[in-house]
Amino acid sequence: MAALLLCCGFALNAQAAELATKPTAYAVASAHPLATEAGLEVLAAGGNAFDAAVAVSAAIAVVEPTGSGIGGGGFWLLHRAADDFETFVDGRETAPLAASATMYQDAAGKAIDKLSRDGALAAGIPGEPAALEHLAKTYGKLPLARSLAPAIRYARDGFACDDKLADAFGYSWKRLSPAAKATFAVDGQPPKTGALLRQPELAATLERLAAQGRDGFYKGETARLLLAGVKAERGIWTDEDLQRYAVIERKPVELHFRDYRIVTSPPPSAGGITLGEVLQQLELLDFKGLSKGGVTARHQLVETLRRGYRDRAAYLGDPDFVQVPTAELLSRSYARELAASVTPNKATPSSVLPPANPYKEGDNTTHFSILDAEGNRVAATLSINLSFGSGYMPPGTGVFLNDEMDDFAASETASNAYGLIGSKANLVAPGKRPLSSMTPTFVEGPRGLLVLGTPGGSRIITMVLLGLLDWIDGGSVAHLVALPRIHHQYLPDVVEFEPNALSAEEQQALRGMGYELKQSRTYGNLQAVSWDPKSGVVEAASDPRAVGQAKVVPAR
Repeated sequence: MAALLLCCGFALNAQAAELATKPTAYAVASAHPLATEAGLEVLAAGGNAFDAAVAVSAAIAVVEPTGSGIGGGGFWLLHRAADDFETFVDGRETAPLAASATMYQDAAGKAIDKLSRDGALAAGIPGEPAALEHLAKTYGKLPLARSLAPAIRYARDGFACDDKLADAFGYSWKRLSPAAKATFAVDGQPPKTGALLRQPELAATLERLAAQGRDGFYKGETARLLLAGVKAERGIWTDEDLQRYAVIERKPVELHFRDYRIVTSPPPSAGGITLGEVLQQLELLDFKGLSKGGVTARHQLVETLRRGYRDRAAYLGDPDFVQVPTAELLSRSYARELAASVTPNKATPSSVLPPANPYKEGDNTTHFSILDAEGNRVAATLSINLSFGSGYMPPGTGVFLNDEMDDFAASETASNAYGLIGSKANLVAPGKRPLSSMTPTFVEGPRGLLVLGTPGGSRIITMVLLGLLDWIDGGSVAHLVALPRIHHQYLPDVVEFEPNALSAEEQQALRGMGYELKQSRTYGNLQAVSWDPKSGVVEAASDPRAVGQAKVVPAR
């Protein structure tokens, strides 16, 4: 199904534009029309961007169960306009207290296939319910129950299954648990496009969260059902795991590129540090931009990505458990060292770089971007890892449990779902948060403001990079979300590219430099909002590759 794409602008006259300190409109871009409508509904009811973030997070959990859910977690990047306060709300899942570095290995130390991906043992302790209460109480204007109301309505009354979701049910049906199949089956079969999907048990779970806050999930009836279901399937969750879960606020990573300030994700996201390394190298290499720089610019992009992703694999993990050398990795001197190792017109084989053990997380994630009429903004990326997470739904809850434990390294030599090797910094440990590439981002500079992010596993960082570079070079939000993508992540040592991302001549030239190229399927689901204070124009765009929707509404 073609994505809905709305780019709307509301211009002020020249005199008023010079004085504009607040947007003339508010906007939401998300991966599903109903989630976008949920955010707009809450904004129209007097909520701010943070209330809308609660509404969109919960709604997308109902209508896009492949990508996120209250059985998972995520990152919310916030900017409060009144005092320019910025923070990164870490609602990432944590490993259960009974977890260990060898829990997915056999007696010989070899990873057991699928043990960290399917079923209750694959699930970390969810963080999204606690994060939603935290957002509402700490930053919102409305009660939590008001912001959860659209999601409860969608779960109780139902919504039409779209093409993308129907396809996902078709290829994932065999791995779904009996309770999950019972929730969604139509005449005993996976639902088809247009089927009305009702989730009464999920509605009841959300109602308990709305009435009791986090205690409505981590204690009481929901907790009882979750723990009983996990225990029945040989999982290792305990009541203490649920009650100990805590949201963490972290200082965002702040970067500077040309005349732009970029605010983005700190560890346990790998996004901010990797973006910082790449952007500094590009600046030192006199990067001209993909629209002007031709093959040279693509060569520079791939080589800087190669080095950034190598360091991602080598050094990054949960900063509460491992020493992440953030200052060193983002220093100008280190960027000079990396840039100096880039050979003009020749690929650097990843095998000659100092070794690191990379891994890649699942790409069934979701993102939304919000700007309200006060100038508050949210970029949020949420996940349950693989499609439908672990596939396991504890009976009576309506909640798909994540399989984010597969985002840890099962060992330093074992590969995960994507055949890539683990890293020491990201080994499993009790209470630890797995490394992620989720990279919600703000960009500010001469063109105004950009709020963006995307799902896509290890490709997230590249997509956010390409999007912000295109916008800085003059592209609209509609252009940057649709732009064909290229990607390199150190290992495998292959340049992946979407159809039409590289011309035949560019492909030939890159192969002549020593690159291995591989055309991929289309991927990603970028959501972007922009605001130009000079003109007063607010725009929003949703990736045409998927079924999302972006809307701009004039402020009253």
